[in-house]
Amino acid sequence: MPDIQTTLERLLSEAVAKAFGNEFADADPILRQATNPKFGDYQANLAMGLAKRLNQKPRDIAEAIKEKLPIGDVLTDAQVAGPGFINLTLNPDLLASQLAAMFKSDRLGVAVADPPMKVVVDYASPNLAKEMHIGHLRSTIIGDAIARILEFQGQHVTRHNHIGDWGTQFGLLLEHLIETGWANSTDTSISDLNVLYKEAKVRDDTDPAFAERARKRVVDLQSGDPQARKIWEQLIVESIRHMNQVFSCLGVKLTDDDLKPESFYNDRLPGVIEAIENAGLIRDCEGAKVVYVEGFFNKEGEPLPMAVKKADGGFGYPATDLAAVQYRVKDLQADRVVYVVDSRQKDHFRQFFKIAADVGWLTSGAELVHVGFGTIMGLDGKPFKTREGDTVRLADVLNEAVDRASKVIADKAPDLNAQEREEIARVVGIGAVKYFDLSNYRIKDYVFDWDRMLALEGNTAPYLQNAYVRIRSIFRKGEVDPSTLTGGGDGGGGADAIKLEHEAERALALQLLQLPRIIQSVADSLEPHRLCTYLYELASSFHKFYEKCPVLAADTDARRDSRLTLCDLVARTLKQGLELLGINTVERM
Repeated sequence: MPDIQTTLERLLSEAVAKAFGNEFADADPILRQATNPKFGDYQANLAMGLAKRLNQKPRDIAEAIKEKLPIGDVLTDAQVAGPGFINLTLNPDLLASQLAAMFKSDRLGVAVADPPMKVVVDYASPNLAKEMHIGHLRSTIIGDAIARILEFQGQHVTRHNHIGDWGTQFGLLLEHLIETGWANSTDTSISDLNVLYKEAKVRDDTDPAFAERARKRVVDLQSGDPQARKIWEQLIVESIRHMNQVFSCLGVKLTDDDLKPESFYNDRLPGVIEAIENAGLIRDCEGAKVVYVEGFFNKEGEPLPMAVKKADGGFGYPATDLAAVQYRVKDLQADRVVYVVDSRQKDHFRQFFKIAADVGWLTSGAELVHVGFGTIMGLDGKPFKTREGDTVRLADVLNEAVDRASKVIADKAPDLNAQEREEIARVVGIGAVKYFDLSNYRIKDYVFDWDRMLALEGNTAPYLQNAYVRIRSIFRKGEVDPSTLTGGGDGGGGADAIKLEHEAERALALQLLQLPRIIQSVADSLEPHRLCTYLYELASSFHKFYEKCPVLAADTDARRDSRLTLCDLVARTLKQGLELLGINTVERM
């Protein structure tokens, strides 16, 4: 079904064409949902933009457009206000029928993409042999939400976990393990590896001879040296075990089948370098093969090289990134490749995206998108660290979230048994961390604040989860099975069952019907906070409706059924929306 905003935009365009000619029908309607019921349901501001083109007063233009708007099935009223706003009031029967269609749809009225795109989403991508830390949270959950939303749209989504398992850090660690005897250990945990890597990094910074040996060890690894490969494989097994444990706790949809580590592209690297050379882009720089990407300079204003092959014969991560582009676009035939990576890497992405285009890998029209994000800050306004100044382990954050949620739930719902409290604490705690991150505009830094993220009021996961619980409790209290609701009867089309007589019912209806447009908006912008904002506003509209419109105590059966239908639609929308963000719901809190 076409959404209401699309229908209104069409009617306004047709009215402009009738009033002023087809050449003006492309005017942006600047259509917004009204913030006050006295201004109707929607407000259009297109007259302001047309004033200069038509050389007329905005209010006169608005009046002319209003006169050409049809009053009937879609609109019951159109009025001009202020300097030229057009206030639009929708036919309640239209709203009711669209709500009925939404109610009867397993997808809540969200259409399936036709034709679907092939989309690769590159996210999480931690470096192995080190514990995952707080810095891995954003890529993992933003990427997971984007992949879920695109999949829900019907796009063909391929997840790639482009883990770092092949670069300089492995040379350092391998050399340190061999020299200290740790390479012979068969029981090295991820915590051990974390400590050993820190030791190796100190040696690299202070011992030039060790640094040189470590660099050679990278070349040995990439060349297939048996000793290096054997130790490396042991490190990978333990690293993947730890990574999967964190992913399971977070509830993200990444499995071993989604692993596309740097090492996966090793055999492609010579061909990638050859393709770049054939395109005339390679230059020699002190024995290394580099590409000078137009428009990039260092601090001294000199052209900035991107090294694709080192002087010692090893390959840097830019070569691997380029090999990944080639594989995704040529082999997988992706229409869109989405990289969910820290904003501080934006110049790197701009560079290798430009190289990929110059080599000719994007002639199919494939789109490469860097989804950047800001830094998680502590309450002191600095990057989030432990009191000792160390990086915060992600597993510790998730465990603390569950512990804190458990204490809140024990205080608010002491009647829950231990098993219920444990499960609810897990869902609420993990959901709170994820939602707090996703609800922030991803490009900006945000302050990690336990009190705010676990609050039962405001734009938080607990607030939305509690709204869902509250709605389901209405059905339990009234002993009503939601599956018995019809949303409009067998033949009435919906208008005879859903009644929008109170302004709070109407406001809730308008909010519900925004869902398809919001899903499309998030899919286009790759900004999950838009869905968070929608869900928060929906829950807020529901609470206003519930305060003003008795449900179980409604004065007629028709009103009771209508309001129960609205309640069920809100609950289903909240549950579906949270699921698209990777957040679960519970039936009690």
